[in-house]
Amino acid sequence: MTKKSEDKASTQADPAADAAAQPQKPDQTKAATKSLKDEIADEMAQDLDEQVSTADVDVEKLQKERDEFEDKYLRAAAEISNMNNRFKKERAQLLQYDGQKLATAVLPVLDNLQRALSSATDDSDPLKKGVEMVYSHLQNALKENHVEAVPAEGQFDPTMHQAVQTVPADDDHPKDTIVQVLQPGYKMKDRVLRPAMVVVAN
Repeated sequence: MTKKSEDKASTQADPAADAAAQPQKPDQTKAATKSLKDEIADEMAQDLDEQVSTADVDVEKLQKERDEFEDKYLRAAAEISNMNNRFKKERAQLLQYDGQKLATAVLPVLDNLQRALSSATDDSDPLKKGVEMVYSHLQNALKENHVEAVPAEGQFDPTMHQAVQTVPADDDHPKDTIVQVLQPGYKMKDRVLRPAMVVVAN
């Protein structure tokens, strides 16, 4: 072999050596690392299975306790949710009927003013005019706060009327109808503050 041929052969690269000499691509490194992680995870899972199978542990008992704790947690969460809903509902009702206590306390004053007007005979009396003015202003204030008198005519309604006396029915007043109103009743929106005291035909 001539020297020239030897130089030519030495200059030709070995394909396998070139592949080994070239640095690995990032994707190849990542794939190798991932497979190593998978192997470690598999070994850990196998070790855990062996420990569970060989350990003196009642798995069914643990699962039952876990289910009981989960059930208690769900029940507690549901109870808290119900409590929050009740609180919101009660708060909404309080806001809806805000001022009920004050309105109920004012009703006797309204009754006394009405009695004073009924007993006064002289329409020119300035005192009667003053009482009428106070009575009118008080009625308007109650109306602005959704307080109004309950209907007290026609059919007797036990949800809004209180029968304090009964009289025999006649042609003008059939059975279970209101004959006379002894004391007016009042309601706030859809809530009765005080039922009307009435005389009912029976």
